Amino acid sequence: MKNRFSIFNSLLFATFVSNAIGSPAPANPTFTEHVAPIIFNHCASCHRPGEAAPFSFLNYNDVKKRGRLIARVTEKRYMPPWHAESTDYSFADERRLTDAQVETIQAWVKSGSPEGESAKLPALPEFTDSWQLGTPDLVVKMTEGYTVPADGADIYRNFVVPLDIKEDKWVQAVEFRPGARSVVHHSLFFLDVTGEARQLDADDPVPGFKRMGLALQRGGTLGGWAVGGTPNKLPEGLAYKLPKGSDLILSTHFHPSGKEETEVSTLGIYFADKPPAHGFTAIQLPPVFGALAGIDIPAGEANYTKTDSFTLPVDVRAFAVSAHAHYLGKEIKMTATLPDGETRELLWIRKWDFAWQEQYNYTDWVDLPAGTRIDAKVVWDNSADNVFNPFDPPQRVRWGKESTDEMGSVTLQVIAKDSASLRSLNSSINKHRREAGEQAIRNRFADRGKNGRSGSLLQRLMERFDKDGDGKLSPEERRSAIASIPAEERRRLFRRR
Repeated sequence: MKNRFSIFNSLLFATFVSNAIGSPAPANPTFTEHVAPIIFNHCASCHRPGEAAPFSFLNYNDVKKRGRLIARVTEKRYMPPWHAESTDYSFADERRLTDAQVETIQAWVKSGSPEGESAKLPALPEFTDSWQLGTPDLVVKMTEGYTVPADGADIYRNFVVPLDIKEDKWVQAVEFRPGARSVVHHSLFFLDVTGEARQLDADDPVPGFKRMGLALQRGGTLGGWAVGGTPNKLPEGLAYKLPKGSDLILSTHFHPSGKEETEVSTLGIYFADKPPAHGFTAIQLPPVFGALAGIDIPAGEANYTKTDSFTLPVDVRAFAVSAHAHYLGKEIKMTATLPDGETRELLWIRKWDFAWQEQYNYTDWVDLPAGTRIDAKVVWDNSADNVFNPFDPPQRVRWGKESTDEMGSVTLQVIAKDSASLRSLNSSINKHRREAGEQAIRNRFADRGKNGRSGSLLQRLMERFDKDGDGKLSPEERRSAIASIPAEERRRLFRRR
């Protein structure tokens, strides 16, 4: 029996065929009959009061006034913003217009933007009190505002939001609403049941606190938000655990905008009715947003590329995919090569846009058997032709947390088809990340060895600490090796080049 994803997928495909192939643009389009359905269903969710877009598209006069602009940005596919493509899978809530819809808008503007018969005007979609996912079960916000200066370096700050949850809950979605959208780049949502975050906040005279240790980061998560992101509920049967007594930590990245702003973030939390049937995990390539990939982009390089691969140890079902990069991002792609050699496209963003970083949910589960190789490719453009390049003239750019540094990765959200094999899957993911870290260390030593300063250090460490002789350092061996290096030497070896 088809599940709800399969049914919706079939309907979506039928609609696509009908609109894109069988229904050409009308010869004499009017607003009420032809243009309003396009605008209301694809644009009005953002172009209305209280949302991020700068003007409303809720009636004929609003749309006619900006008709030429609408025609121009839809023809260039700049609007509605949608960047995910796949030749093999479809995405839920896709905002991309069909060719026929774009042609309809073009013809309507060229013909003078006629209004048409009022009786044919469709009703506006139902929008619920500015929350895109409907009324939340719980609404919380920062207890005090944080002032972001007009200029200066990017800021990373953590804020504690008490939740006062008296019993364990399960969360299907979190809708994040920044108060000062122009300065908030992203926010990650962590959980703390120890009270440590409250103490760190109390000890810092400024709202929030600076550094969050690994212990807090491992206390649990409710996901996160990045600029341009839209909220999505997890598929039926999946949920984040929210333990009773938890505090929510907003780990937020600010990018000064040239104007002093005060941020008070608000979140809507949506609870699941029951505990989840499955746990889920993420496969990120390259790991840690590319921190271990040695990103070092020369000035003027228009096609700087990093790739990474991971082979599935168990059968999985993917339900969402997302990507991340900064201003120099150009193209991002993830594919799956099945054990029989067939290749499927999981995500292709041909033209990366820093302003729109979404998680894309598949309309149906994507089944990938054990032995499937997942390949990711990230391409950056550090040339003068990249209009988003923050440097003029271009400068060498490396991995870093600032918006003018770079990152790059693709993340596939999956469940193990057999829930019992989730532990094995996570073990393989962690191993892949460790191996990437070890390779990063080797590359750093090798780089310094070019100048004759420490080229033999890695060899000496391997000879001393590789007890089992497998040519690799296990986690325990690696910790012992790093601990053996004097502190000053460690700082010299691992400081940013």
